[in-house]
Amino acid sequence: MPGRRPRRQAGAHDNAPRPKPVAGPTQTVERAVTIGLILAVLAGLGWIAGMIYTIAEWPL
Repeated sequence: MPGRRPRRQAGAHDNAPRPKPVAGPTQTVERAVTIGLILAVLAGLGWIAGMIYTIAEWPL
């Protein structure tokens, strides 16, 4: 029949375990970007806390 796909051989290794990929250059960049974003958020929170402290202690 022309519409049918050919059957696979009985010895085909479809579910053989594949090796895990080694940490490529994209994972290194992703890690650096994540660390940079975390540091930026911490710096922003510190700046906000400093502004609140300055306004709270400002002599009126």
